Amino acid sequence: MADDEKKEGSGGNRKMMLFVIIGVVVLVGAVGVAAYLLGSRSAQNAAPSEDAQVEETAKAEGVGPMIDITDFIINILDKNETRYLKAAITLELDDEATVAEVNERMPQIRDSVLLLVGNKTFAELNDLQGKLQLRAEIIVCLNKLLKKGKVKGIYFTEFVVQ
Repeated sequence: MADDEKKEGSGGNRKMMLFVIIGVVVLVGAVGVAAYLLGSRSAQNAAPSEDAQVEETAKAEGVGPMIDITDFIINILDKNETRYLKAAITLELDDEATVAEVNERMPQIRDSVLLLVGNKTFAELNDLQGKLQLRAEIIVCLNKLLKKGKVKGIYFTEFVVQ
């Protein structure tokens, strides 16, 4: 009879332990879901303020004059195949005086971009990081050419690697 009571008591402990484990798992899951939902709400609330800060910065700095440079078709390096880049860019300049200088130096600017991009590989230009790196390199290269003003930004308006 004592053995029967031990078996029943041990079974009750197992059931109780199972309920406790299930309760803990459900509680942890609920806390996780709540944290996720609160995190996404705070991210949504933060996003408009970040956008507002970017807009305020853009308004304070102002958008400079823009010049389009269209239709670059450039051979790029690849071990196995012949690859091409077709691109068009827009230059954002710091002031109107720079526009005249850029127009005067357009052959030099196009040449610099062609030489810079022509030494890139397909792998370098195929991902986002490579495009951002190329953008930074073009800005540095063009600012070395310009004497009176500076290029504030470069925007790829067309970018096809084949």
